[in-house]
Amino acid sequence: MKLSVRMVAVAAVLATAACAPQTSGNSSSDKDEKTGTLRVWLFQEVNNKPKEEVVDSVLAEFEKAHEGTDVTVEYIPVETRAQRIKAAFNDPTSAPDLVEYGNTDTAGYVKDGGLADVTEEFTAWDEAKDTDPTARQSVTVGGKIYGAPYFVGVRALYYRTDVFEELGLDVPRTQAELISTAQQIRAAKPELYGIAVGGAYTYGAMPFIWAHGGELATGTGGSYAAAIDSAAARKGIEAYTSLFGDDNCPAAKCAAMTGNDTITAFAAGKAAMAIGGDFSHAAVEAGKVKGTYAVVPLPGLKPGSIAPAFAGGNNLGVLKSTTHRTLAVDLMKRLASKKAQGELFEAMGFLPTFSDVRQQVAAKEAFVKPFVETLAADTKFVPASPAWAQIDAGQVLPTMFQEVVSGRKDVATASADAAKKMNDAFGSVG
Repeated sequence: MKLSVRMVAVAAVLATAACAPQTSGNSSSDKDEKTGTLRVWLFQEVNNKPKEEVVDSVLAEFEKAHEGTDVTVEYIPVETRAQRIKAAFNDPTSAPDLVEYGNTDTAGYVKDGGLADVTEEFTAWDEAKDTDPTARQSVTVGGKIYGAPYFVGVRALYYRTDVFEELGLDVPRTQAELISTAQQIRAAKPELYGIAVGGAYTYGAMPFIWAHGGELATGTGGSYAAAIDSAAARKGIEAYTSLFGDDNCPAAKCAAMTGNDTITAFAAGKAAMAIGGDFSHAAVEAGKVKGTYAVVPLPGLKPGSIAPAFAGGNNLGVLKSTTHRTLAVDLMKRLASKKAQGELFEAMGFLPTFSDVRQQVAAKEAFVKPFVETLAADTKFVPASPAWAQIDAGQVLPTMFQEVVSGRKDVATASADAAKKMNDAFGSVG
């Protein structure tokens, strides 16, 4: 059939979606139609046209392979995804067959009963064997697989080559050197942050906790207990929060900063260093520091080591309520294939979830290398619990960092309070 891709404006229906009742988790369909229309929801990007072109190419091949089918694509705002997707779980008649979702949302969506178990199809897929282990973990809950990784994002250390050269500084090889170098820069150039950090930048802080041997939580199989107040985690919190002060990034200005704020400061020439993602590259290139910066992996505790980074990114999942399961799974695999992920990197800069494809794109684009090295060294993920959505939305960790940098609480007290909030959330989901 003729390709039919429809981009739908969604702002007008968000209020209705936000008022949707709690999900029932019993919308599984026993139908598996091999023709008809598939509905797909993908995230709307800042510059969405290149993504659309990659998707359209995949859809053209899909429809050619499946006579009697067409596909409707709706690009939805990332910020309101929770309301839209949860409402879809409740109303199969208006729900998509296939959806893009943030990889930290997997456990919550599985608990809501919205995603189909595709373990059998995923493990039988030839390309699946090359999926990065952490990316695979992000679609796995209770040993079962609920989607296909779509792309991955990871953070590294951006630094100003001109500032380092002017001050005769070496690139930090350890976190201790990172802290001292930031302070040296601030002392020599008080108009700059040595390294821009944010009290609301959870994913920038996590590598410090993990590098010191700490964990956010411990447990498996959906049962977790907070570990943010362990001795090792507290050392990491102390290291990160030591960067807030007049000798680097004043707490009055930096305590409320987010990850986007720190990159904005770096791109604008207001900071000598920042922790940013591969997805930050375009923003930095568009800023004042274009041509005067470089990127290296964020150092760990020992010289030459790389701090574990959070492996962010998005996945694709088939809804349990679909009446076109076989078609939806095939389209999922096509959109998440090596070919499509390589094209998505070319179009949007999103890192592929396949290790071999990442090596290929790193050979083409020099800026990718430190991020690929970070992914290869060690990455971590958030607890695979539906409670994480509560913890994240409740700003538990940013509140902890901000309490410390403001002086309201010491590290031991703030981390203990954060651990209690996390355990309350873990307990609330069973």
